[in-house]
Amino acid sequence: MKIEFRKVSTTPKEFINDFASVKLEGTFCKMSPTLIKIDALLTGKTPVTCIRCGEEENINLNEKLDFLISDGIFKGNESEDLIIEIENGIIDFDEICESELSSLESDYHICKNCLEDNIEIEKEF
Repeated sequence: MKIEFRKVSTTPKEFINDFASVKLEGTFCKMSPTLIKIDALLTGKTPVTCIRCGEEENINLNEKLDFLISDGIFKGNESEDLIIEIENGIIDFDEICESELSSLESDYHICKNCLEDNIEIEKEF
């Protein structure tokens, strides 16, 4: 789902975006001429790879996402929120989902079998 930045209103609007095996659902609204606030929940399943055995398993997602979208380079004060900068004036929710999934997949995951296995792992320092 894509929305033009300039068409977003100051009144919160609900959205649902299905991407692959996940759903991003929440609200968005314009906070200033260059910032949009998004409050959403990322749910579904995504495959991840175990760092010990290399097996792939699905994890359940239930991630709360609160962030700001800036039309262009963010030129504000330090913010506690994650800020996504867009350049073309189009908010692409599929791209946001893909980015979040890539971030989750790049984390270190250990599968259930390896967690139950008590074999020590050789550590190299």
